[in-house]
Amino acid sequence: MARFLADENFLGDAVTALREAGHDIVWIRTDAPGSTDRQVLTRAVAERRILLTFDKDFGDLAYRCRLPATCGIVLFRISLPSPSIAVHLIKTILQSRNDWAGHFSVVEENRLRMRALPPL
Repeated sequence: MARFLADENFLGDAVTALREAGHDIVWIRTDAPGSTDRQVLTRAVAERRILLTFDKDFGDLAYRCRLPATCGIVLFRISLPSPSIAVHLIKTILQSRNDWAGHFSVVEENRLRMRALPPL
């Protein structure tokens, strides 16, 4: 199972569903609330966790600031019609692949884009 770090803005129900599915997931909202984006990304790299977020600023950090992001980042750019639909979609998408590490991935309503992150 994958190791994830859910950003503070991530859905609590999705964190719970991923834990119940056997994934090792830490949630910033309960573990380190108020952490800066840099702190969150640094932790994901240090702990070798795939970062889950709704915050597009992590793309800027990974590419423009050249912060090491070898962990992998999954940015969700989806509308959230209801929590249960969102949780189902997030869980299904994350369990559909095992190559999130090393990529900046953008999950949209009808497509998935993956781009290799810059090397250290």
